Amino acid sequence: MKYLVASDIHGSAYYCRELCAAIERENPDRIFFLGDVLYHGPRNDLPKDYAPKEVIAMLAPFADRILSVRGNCDTEVDQMVLPFPVMADTAYIQCGDKLVLATHGHIWNTDKLPPMGGVSVLLYGHTHIPACVEHDGYVYMNPGSVSIPKEGSSHSYMILEDGVFSWRELSGEEYKKYEL
Repeated sequence: MKYLVASDIHGSAYYCRELCAAIERENPDRIFFLGDVLYHGPRNDLPKDYAPKEVIAMLAPFADRILSVRGNCDTEVDQMVLPFPVMADTAYIQCGDKLVLATHGHIWNTDKLPPMGGVSVLLYGHTHIPACVEHDGYVYMNPGSVSIPKEGSSHSYMILEDGVFSWRELSGEEYKKYEL
């Protein structure tokens, strides 16, 4: 199974369009969003071409492949307009014999761990900074942000396939890889 993992679109039609091009290029079996799909939040400036209605329309054709968790900027109103579920705080992905726990990062994160029984990877967005940090018993990973990258990082997403996580710029250029 091939997953495309992305986080923090924040309603940017410009960067969502680039992400949709990456989805077409990568052709993943599943698309996994780590939250903050439509709204930009009060701490962020408006992202380029902020247009949540356009983002909804762009993502709709992929709805049957999208899995998502709720970010701190996602609300019940967002769920009313999005054609895929976005309100779960956590989700699990089985990756061979490894278990990946996906969340947004505003509730559960490396400073406040969720119940980790059997979890090998804690995957979350929220910080807008790509990461791959080995901890005692698990690895923390972050794909970075599609629309509002921070600390000089690129607009990015991840691919998970055959136990390998690959960080990619929206252009598709791979810049980091981690094998479970």
